Amino acid sequence: MSQQLLEQVEQASMKQGDDVPQFEIGDTVDVHTRILEGAKERIQIFTGTVIARAGSGSRETFTVRRIVAGEGVERKFPIHSPRVAKVEVKRSGVVRRAKLYFLRDRVGKAVRLKERRRDTKKA
Repeated sequence: MSQQLLEQVEQASMKQGDDVPQFEIGDTVDVHTRILEGAKERIQIFTGTVIARAGSGSRETFTVRRIVAGEGVERKFPIHSPRVAKVEVKRSGVVRRAKLYFLRDRVGKAVRLKERRRDTKKA
C-alpha cells in the first residue's frame, strides 16, 4: 500500500512524454538550466559529456563533465527537475560502459570519444 502511494506521489513530480530528455552515456549535451537572479529568470547552458546516469523514477540524475580552463568540472542534474528546461544532444559517442569515470584521468585529446553514426535511412 505505501509503495503504491509513493509511486503516485512520484508520478506527480515527473516530466511526461516529450518533456523527458532522450540521451545516452557518452553523448555531448547542452543542458539548459533555469537560473533565478533576484526577480529575473534566465537560462544558462552547461555543455559537456554525459558520464553517468543514476537512480530511477523521480530521483533519476545524470552527471555531465566538461573541461574549463584546464580543470575538469562535473555537475549532476535531476532529469525530472523543473529547473532543467531542456537537454539537447549535440553529438553521440561510442561507449562500452555505463559509467565513464575513466575520463577523469584523461587530459587533452584523450578525453574525446568516437562519434556514433546514426542511420539516416530508416525503413
